[in-house]
Amino acid sequence: MYHWLNAIASQPAPKILVTVARVLGSGPREPGARMLVTADELFDTIGGGHLEMKATEIARSMLAMPESELAAQRRLERFPLGPSLGQCCGGVVHLAFERVQADSAAYMNKLNQRWHLGQDSWRLLALDSDLPPMLCDADGKHLAGPAWPADLPLQIDLQTPCQVLTDTAGQRWLLDSCLAYRAHLMLFGAGHVGAAIVRALADLPCRITWVDEREDMFPTRLAANVTVEATDTPEALIAAAAPGTSFLVMTHSHGLDQKLSEHILRRHDASWFGLIGSQTKRVQFERRLLERGIPTAWLDDMVCPIGLPGIHGKQPAVIAASVVAQLLQVWEEHEIRQKNELGRVLARADGQAGQHLSVANTEKLVPDTCHLLAKR
Repeated sequence: MYHWLNAIASQPAPKILVTVARVLGSGPREPGARMLVTADELFDTIGGGHLEMKATEIARSMLAMPESELAAQRRLERFPLGPSLGQCCGGVVHLAFERVQADSAAYMNKLNQRWHLGQDSWRLLALDSDLPPMLCDADGKHLAGPAWPADLPLQIDLQTPCQVLTDTAGQRWLLDSCLAYRAHLMLFGAGHVGAAIVRALADLPCRITWVDEREDMFPTRLAANVTVEATDTPEALIAAAAPGTSFLVMTHSHGLDQKLSEHILRRHDASWFGLIGSQTKRVQFERRLLERGIPTAWLDDMVCPIGLPGIHGKQPAVIAASVVAQLLQVWEEHEIRQKNELGRVLARADGQAGQHLSVANTEKLVPDTCHLLAKR
């Protein structure tokens, strides 16, 4: 799958960005899911099925209209999935349609750059006019486009990543979060298994930092969520990694594996740490790490062997499928815990303040949890 932001950058104008603006009941995708439509192709998905087919038809009808017409620029359409589309979900989905012009390149490039850097952004799009979209960061700081409308209070409900707002003049606006992927894997080793894991993660909601000293081992084409680090001091990347990073060690050298394992275990704040190898390798590493001063209790944080129990194939693609499934389990459990914690904090804060909180105000209350909403 081709991420919609990269498709915007690579596909010539014109094109239509379709965003799931609101879902009532059950729907095929969550608010904030997106699909880019050109005259000939689709990139990303809003869930497939009849809904996606109708959205594609509407988007291409907009592309066929004169650009000067508002109906060719912006729309908000309501789709009852059961009565009108015959889908079993049964809910109601509101879709926002937005024409992406050539003059939006600078705006979208900035948004794409921030997403690749792991930075959260919010877009504000007028649905009843052709005003350019506005871009701000997670604190509400203006980054691009027109100023925030005076008729619309600067308040962002963190628990709703995509919202349709109405200002005091009755004009509708799409407030759309573009949140960086929360899950971050730092993978050491560009061998066959490492490459298979990176390929398997290419379409999944995560960021990957792929590390090896052998620059020629990396492929020339990389997925949108992959950043390469060719370095002979990989331990410096471990030291600089953000709390909650997942680590996976599978280099060409057992000596390097051991050094990296020690650095990771001394951090105490990884969301997961996996080391490729057998049970025999684990026993050997435990003994050596104990000699290096790593307490026994810390060794429990080292997952070795890696992968789901019951999958024993040695082929790189088999190992990759098993490890990626294991990572998805870890990341989803971590995401649920973070969302529950954020919900408790916001509930306490709302109870005290009696009103919704802006992004900036919430960050002051919970520095470690205000940016923990899940990405698509």
